[in-house]
Amino acid sequence: MRLHRNLCLAVIDGILLIFNENEYADKVIRNLLKRNKTWGSRDRGFIAETTYDIVRWKRLYSKIAEVKSPFSRDDAWRLLAVWIILKGIKLPDWKYFENTPNRKIKGKFDTLTKERKYRESIPDWIDDLGVKELGVKKWEKEISALNQQAQVVIRTNTLKIDRESLQSKLEDEGVETTINESYPDALILDERQNVFRTEAFKNGWFEVQDASSQLVAQYLDVKPGMKVVDCCAGAGGKTLHLSALMQNKGKLIAMDIYESKLKKLKVRAKRNGSHNITIKVIESTKPIKKLHNSADRLLIDAPCSGLGVLKRNPDSKWKLEEEFLTNIKITQQKILRDYSKMVKPGGKLVYATCSILNSENNKQVKDFLKSENGSDFKFESENIVLSHKSGFDGFYMALLSRNP
Repeated sequence: MRLHRNLCLAVIDGILLIFNENEYADKVIRNLLKRNKTWGSRDRGFIAETTYDIVRWKRLYSKIAEVKSPFSRDDAWRLLAVWIILKGIKLPDWKYFENTPNRKIKGKFDTLTKERKYRESIPDWIDDLGVKELGVKKWEKEISALNQQAQVVIRTNTLKIDRESLQSKLEDEGVETTINESYPDALILDERQNVFRTEAFKNGWFEVQDASSQLVAQYLDVKPGMKVVDCCAGAGGKTLHLSALMQNKGKLIAMDIYESKLKKLKVRAKRNGSHNITIKVIESTKPIKKLHNSADRLLIDAPCSGLGVLKRNPDSKWKLEEEFLTNIKITQQKILRDYSKMVKPGGKLVYATCSILNSENNKQVKDFLKSENGSDFKFESENIVLSHKSGFDGFYMALLSRNP
């Protein structure tokens, strides 16, 4: 592989923005790729994948390069040099790479990767937590899987097209996909591509959504004509899936505390042809109280640590703090207690997170069922999705039913 200076400069700028300015990696990369309209898919792929790689392996690469954050520009070039050497690429004859110790870098890599916290490039506290909650063997498999690059998965919008027809239409546009029968609406891209430029996307025939995430709406067991509430809807990936499963029939209420996210859902719903969605901002307790005892189905896609989605958000492991995790567990329990009141007698709810930690998942459900608010609910089933088993994101979902 021949390295191009302008592409490497973009990577350096990205690294500094993500680590020094604490900006989100996905937004940084999105902006970097807008710099030069002449960059082809290979150039864009290099920038995105190299930046994500260095973010993913920050702890390991920093130790090898003997640099600490906040990084200087020279430090960032040292990190890139480590990436280049470990990838087996020849270092260009540029000033940034003068006196780079190739053999020393390889030797350090061999030594450091004997220790899990460096091999998997993970903060000590998260490593300790993973061992505590999953056990050593399962944690090692899971964190290794979460350090792999995420596949691009799309969900067929069955309001407009069936999966096989979508696959054929995408093939006509040069996008090859594979079907996994375990995920009825999913297509997995054979190669990473910018699918947002396709006519199929503009026509609203699909949404980009990880295969594990696609399981959540299905788990709620909705039917056309029901009254369904998605109370932590965000930008609406699962809301749109629920709308399709309901065949646009019935009432689907999408709620969130962030109006900006719901505005994005509005745009997506229009493109998807989803007409049964009503949007409500949670500005006080009033919208919740108005829906007490009324929902056939309730989805609580709770805010969480996000440790199940490190494949696609590798920077989150460096941003996550112990205090946040402590506080979010309190929030999860409060949401379960307060929002569950919207389920009518005989109705059902799904509590879901994109976390792999039992303390955010099954323990929260058990604690809720022991509470006064949860005494009217019964545990039906749960689905624990681990990345090392599925190959996709880590997720949790529990189905509870309210007594008639």
